[in-house]
Amino acid sequence: MEDIFQADAEEMGWQDRALCAQTDPEAFFPEKGGSTREAKRVCLTCDVRGECLEYALENDERFGIWGGLSERERRKLKKRAI
Repeated sequence: MEDIFQADAEEMGWQDRALCAQTDPEAFFPEKGGSTREAKRVCLTCDVRGECLEYALENDERFGIWGGLSERERRKLKKRAI
C-alpha cells in the first residue's frame, strides 16, 4: 500500500516544480471571456509543461490553463488524437 502512495507522490511531484505554483492562480482560471495571455506566457517557460498537459488530458480537466492550453484547445487536441 505504501508503494501506491509513493507512486502518487512521485507522479504529482511535477506540481511542486511548476511555475504556476509561484504565480497568481487567478491568471490560470480567468473568468469567461477573460485573457489567458499571462498564464500562457508563464507556461511557455515552464519545465513541467508536458507533465501538466498530460495530467489535464488524463484527468479531463475542464477549466483553466493547463500545459499552456485552454479548455477549448485541449478539447481540440483530444479530438484529433481519437
